[in-house]
Amino acid sequence: MSALQKKVCMLGAFAVGKTSLVAQFVHRKFSDRYLTTLGVKVDKRTVAIDGRELNLILWDLAGEDDLSTVRSSYLRGLHGCIVVIDGTRGRTLEVARDIRARVASEQGASTPMVFVVNKLDLAAEWEIEEAALTALEAEGVAVVRASAKTGEGVAEAFAILARGLLESSER
Repeated sequence: MSALQKKVCMLGAFAVGKTSLVAQFVHRKFSDRYLTTLGVKVDKRTVAIDGRELNLILWDLAGEDDLSTVRSSYLRGLHGCIVVIDGTRGRTLEVARDIRARVASEQGASTPMVFVVNKLDLAAEWEIEEAALTALEAEGVAVVRASAKTGEGVAEAFAILARGLLESSER
């Protein structure tokens, strides 16, 4: 049986760590150098979930604080997404909420989605309150606290999304 292939978009505000999360997940690497993503960068990793293989085609989109500038063509055909939030910048949570609403309106409310609150290694500097994350979870949003730098929570976030992708493909 061949592996299922699923398009996953990495979405979030500027400089939240989307590219770093992909690098940690795919290559198990972290770089302190900040590189702005222009347009889209595509990567791939095969994961095994519950005895099934899944090819995740990761579309790392340029960060957008104004979601209206994200090209709908990039979102077309997506199966799920990771929405990245920078725990040290409270505004990025509002961008993530806007992204969630846009994806739901364009792709459907049942699109598998995981919010990753990045920079867990800087938790002492977080502006985002735990109560705000708990409220998101109460709304049914999968929220993972992670660090692209240390790798903590990264595999967990992608595993949660992969399970959601498998469940949605069985519906």
